Parts: sequence; structure tokens; C-alpha cells
Amino acid sequence: MEDRGFESLFVAEHTHIPVTVTTPYPGGDEIPRDYYRNLDPFVSLAFAAARTRRLRVGTAVTLVVQRDPIILAKEVASLDAASGGRFELGVGVGWLREEMRNHGTDPRTRVALQRERLLAMTAIWTEQQAEFHGEFVDFDPLYSWPKPVQRPRPPVWLGGWGPSTHERILDHADGWLAPVGIPLEELAKGIAELRRLAEDRGRTPVPVIATVFDPRPGELNRLADLGIHRTLLGIVPVLPRDATLRELDRFSEITRDI
Repeated sequence: MEDRGFESLFVAEHTHIPVTVTTPYPGGDEIPRDYYRNLDPFVSLAFAAARTRRLRVGTAVTLVVQRDPIILAKEVASLDAASGGRFELGVGVGWLREEMRNHGTDPRTRVALQRERLLAMTAIWTEQQAEFHGEFVDFDPLYSWPKPVQRPRPPVWLGGWGPSTHERILDHADGWLAPVGIPLEELAKGIAELRRLAEDRGRTPVPVIATVFDPRPGELNRLADLGIHRTLLGIVPVLPRDATLRELDRFSEITRDI
């Protein structure tokens, strides 16, 4: 990817897929096989960061509501430090209720839980003696090292598309990770709403990441015209090595004229 001029690599996360699932899969039909077989994102990205010099690495998304915030804060800071400040944290509350219940997470409170865990991790990243006292996260002053290279923290991209998404971005994130498959017209409306809310709060425009699978002619240019900060090009399903390289070559040709 770095040799082909790509700017970043983002990977997804599912810790496991329960055998019995009643939660509807957002994409319809059955849960794809790739969801069942994937590496831990922080292990994958550590390997990628170790073999590259410029490539930014990130998650799209980390399921914060399924991870201990103190451990996750150390993982993020460690990867950011080891990569020389190249890590970006995409987060989401998740959709698979059986999966999060196995982690002891109540699906009904996962939005509030994610907020507290992100605020608690930010305290750990930015304070020498960090403490946090909330409804879901509670710890007395602690030391945690390393601190991230990027200050005050690595970029946090909040995924989702709902009534509170943009308010939550302005509250405890740095940008919007727009959902996969959102129509261009809806994306444009979302970007306009986010800009309006930011302006009302005296904030600069909030950057937005879009994700595209098998981009159509001109689609990437239209996204760029909307002011998209970054467009992720997805490879689904996961392909063997040689087929993946051919797909990267195809993407490289598509992006050459942007």
C-alpha cells in the first residue's frame, strides 16, 4: 500500500461472532464469513506500522464498548508511540447485540458507555495522574505510560448515523466516520448538518471520512467536491494475497486522476 502511494490503512473489528444470533445484520442476508475470521486490529496494525514509514494506520471501527478502557488506552498510546504518531482511532458502538452482551455490555446503554470510556481514555492520554468518575467508568488517580505521540491524543473518528451522532462527535470526538453505503445525497445532508452544528458552537468544520466499495467512475471526485477529508476504499470479501495486490493496483489507477 505504501509503495502504491496510499495514505492510510484502516481495519475493522469483531472479537467473535456468537453461534446463535437474532440481531439483524445491517447489510441484509447472512453475516459475511469475513466477520468470523479476522485478526485483532491492534496486532494487524502493529505489523503494518513496523513495515512502513509514512502509512497512517487506524481502526474502522474499534468496538470501545467491548474493551476495557484502561487497557485500550495503553494499546492506542503504545501503537501511536511505536509508529511515530501514525495511529487514528475510529470508534463505534456496534450493532451485534449478542456479541456485546458476551462482554457484559448492555446494548441499551452502549452509547453512554462509549462516551465515558472515550473521555476516560482521553484523561489517561493527557494527564500524568489520571482519574475518572462516571456512571459506567470509575477509577482513582493512576499512572499510565506511554503517552501518545500525537497531542493531545490520536484523532478519534466517531462512526454512526443517528439522531445524536453529530452532537456526540462535537462532544467527544474529532471527526465523523460516515457509515458504509450511505447515499451521496444523505451524506451531503449529514455534512451540512455537522458543519452547521460546529459553526453554532464556534468550531471549525469537522472532517469527515467516507467509505466506498468498488467505486463508480467519478464517485471519488464527487466525494472530494463535498469536502470529504479521506475516502476509504474497501476490499470485500477478503482476497488471497495476489488478488489483493491486483485490487490495490486497480484502486491505484482509479485514484490517480483525483
